[in-house]
Amino acid sequence: MSDLVPETTAIAPLEAVRLPSQLDGRTGTNRATGHAQISAQTDIDAVKAWLACFLDKRTTFDSYRKEAERLLLWATQECGKPLSSLTHEDLLVYKRFLGNPEPAARWVVKGRKWSRTDPRWRPFAGPLAATSQRQSFVILNTMFSWLVEAGYLAGNPLSLSRKRGRKSDSRVTRFLEDALWTEVKVTIDSMPRETNREREHYHRVRWLFTLLYLGGLRITEVVQNTMGGFFVRRNARGEEVWWLEVLGKGEKTRLVPATKELMDELARYRRENGLSPYPFPDEATPLLLPIGGKPRPMKRGVVHLIVKEVFNRTATRIRERGDAQSEIVATRVESASAHWLRHTAGSNMANSMDLRNVRDNLGHTSIATTNIYLHTEDDQRHEETEANHHIGW
Repeated sequence: MSDLVPETTAIAPLEAVRLPSQLDGRTGTNRATGHAQISAQTDIDAVKAWLACFLDKRTTFDSYRKEAERLLLWATQECGKPLSSLTHEDLLVYKRFLGNPEPAARWVVKGRKWSRTDPRWRPFAGPLAATSQRQSFVILNTMFSWLVEAGYLAGNPLSLSRKRGRKSDSRVTRFLEDALWTEVKVTIDSMPRETNREREHYHRVRWLFTLLYLGGLRITEVVQNTMGGFFVRRNARGEEVWWLEVLGKGEKTRLVPATKELMDELARYRRENGLSPYPFPDEATPLLLPIGGKPRPMKRGVVHLIVKEVFNRTATRIRERGDAQSEIVATRVESASAHWLRHTAGSNMANSMDLRNVRDNLGHTSIATTNIYLHTEDDQRHEETEANHHIGW
């Protein structure tokens, strides 16, 4: 580590870090000359100007800030230079650092996640996997390109990186096979329900996994949407069918078919929380509720932990069988995340449904154009989803 920065100010969130003049970027070797489009004089201010473009997209803002502050802290603490002096070679070293952020006591949080105002805050939860490293560099490339365009940097040190088209996987591997998905449902079904809190938690977990699987929702979509997104309309045969309008990735809206099974689970969950079976139009109740207290949206990290708890319990139960195959299966389910349920849903639907309907259910492309055939296409998608995509509680 460089001795240029005092220990007390070495590791701190972007909004709290204080840098000496030789590291703040005023004299960075990659600073542009001439008129800039932003007023920032230091690297921190320049990064903040870039982040300000995403203030209205909280998830994106948090993700981009995390990667920017990690790099800025590494540059000043490990590399001993300002962010605006980093070279292509420095960033190759940084990529290796992401896979092993040492010393861990300095860079990796110990135990639970601490708030950004707590002195125990750290920028890493652990080493980054290869996919997370790639995502980090995608974000940093966006940042550097913006700073160049803004006239703050002379060049983008990541522009020299080898351009490789990402190979599309021949098949999705991060999903739960039928037998393993059944094991997960058995784990949920066997959760204790003796106390009120246990009962509330069981019904919340069951509803969460229903949303993630039947709805194919992302965790972010679960926590940022409300029950007011459910609505009913008549199909071409005059039958009333339910839909869920979801605000998703990229601020795009899509319609998810709310099958009878999904609506039955919604009604069950709402009754357990003292609500009417079905939501009112524009109802502000979050899709997933905390136990006790006010009906406020849950934190994304908390929901991730709930899902991981179920997977870990499933792994423990399978591992207790004691044979080698069970250990392999247990290890696989331990590595699963909430997004695996979305892949599991997509795999199941793709086996029996028109891929165009699967695409629209999962929101992989923009919402279909509002032409005269829109409702007819939607009706077919709803019917296929109703007939072929089940959770089987």
